[in-house]
Amino acid sequence: MSKRSGKRILAVASGGGHWVQMMRLRPAFEGYEVAFLSVHPEYQEQVRGHRLYVVADSNAKNKIAVIKTAWGVWHALRKERPDVVISTGAAPGGLALFFAKRMGAKTIWLDSIANAEVLSLSGQKAGAYADLWLTQWPELAKQDGPEYSGSVL
Repeated sequence: MSKRSGKRILAVASGGGHWVQMMRLRPAFEGYEVAFLSVHPEYQEQVRGHRLYVVADSNAKNKIAVIKTAWGVWHALRKERPDVVISTGAAPGGLALFFAKRMGAKTIWLDSIANAEVLSLSGQKAGAYADLWLTQWPELAKQDGPEYSGSVL
């Protein structure tokens, strides 16, 4: 896929380590039309030349924040109409995969390297909506669960 082919990627990562891991994946996106979605507007400096959608940060403990995040994710997906959605987590990425799958996009979940003993909560749920479900720890790979193909850190 190339920019000429019109294929679009939406790369979704919340803040901190999730964002750092997504930035390490950027070389894999070369030649594609890429937009990003995260929770911090200051990340725009790191993705100059690309669109950045900023949504509310949330987690399962705050239902109102999750609704705000879901609304922002849905809006970005409707505007971008990506062919592929990739996420390194957390809640915004899980929501993005959930909606993107229903829109017909291919979906990729790469669970955070920080989750060495168990998959993240979002990662556990995202597996149901991921065309490609990955963990960065070989010990967490399962036949009916995420695959291990290496790590990004």
